[in-house]
Amino acid sequence: MGARAIAVTAAAIAAGTGVLPASGAPTLAWDLIATRPHDPDAFTQGLVAYRGSLLESTGDCCDPSRPDSSVRRVNPRNGRVLAIRHIPAPIFAEGLTVLAGTAWQLTWTDHVAYRVAPMTLSRRGTSPYPREGWGLTTDGRRLVASDGTAMLRWLAPPRLTVIRTVVVRDGARPVRWLNELEMLSGLIWANVWQEDRVALIRPADGWVVGWLDLSALRPRLASGGEVLNGIARDPVTGHVLVTGKRWDRMFVIRLRVPVPGAA
Repeated sequence: MGARAIAVTAAAIAAGTGVLPASGAPTLAWDLIATRPHDPDAFTQGLVAYRGSLLESTGDCCDPSRPDSSVRRVNPRNGRVLAIRHIPAPIFAEGLTVLAGTAWQLTWTDHVAYRVAPMTLSRRGTSPYPREGWGLTTDGRRLVASDGTAMLRWLAPPRLTVIRTVVVRDGARPVRWLNELEMLSGLIWANVWQEDRVALIRPADGWVVGWLDLSALRPRLASGGEVLNGIARDPVTGHVLVTGKRWDRMFVIRLRVPVPGAA
């Protein structure tokens, strides 16, 4: 996927002290708690826990040998697909989250967001979406979306009006290619496209307070898989579950220490 360059001005520096930290955020230690199956054909774009299951958005549109995009319910213990709604080509589905009992699913360049019943996966409606869709999460009141740049947008349903924006920075450096998002314990966890790293972002000002290097997971895949993408609260253990596009495994991880500067 492509990303548009963005101009970062002084006005885009988020709330807080207004002073950028002098150096980048630390890389945090983590432990692997569990390894579980995952559909190796799932081109994972969004992942979120809901009522004991996982909801997963998968994207594809143009390879006749691969399944179409979809939204699906998945058993978090064994990776089995419990229900699926296919989204025919040429739609390319993207990020997914649940807010106030409705699942929201973005599309990449089709300028529409779907509203979906999270248990039945039936379509509840659509909303216009005038930019590229990448990752999606929620703070409990608003949706939070990425578009492959360093910017995150807070959106008010149902019109998806932009309420506020932050530019994500690691020290003084903007962090581009933000993709799949998940709000966990007051921080936005964000996959960085084409990297095996996750940024832990403070929502108030966009500062990265920690990094996870998850490259050690890749040798545990039976097949190569593609980019790391997919973060959710694990419904089984309450820890963090991660996976990737066409990965045949999901992994439950736990941070060893609290995140510095998260408050």
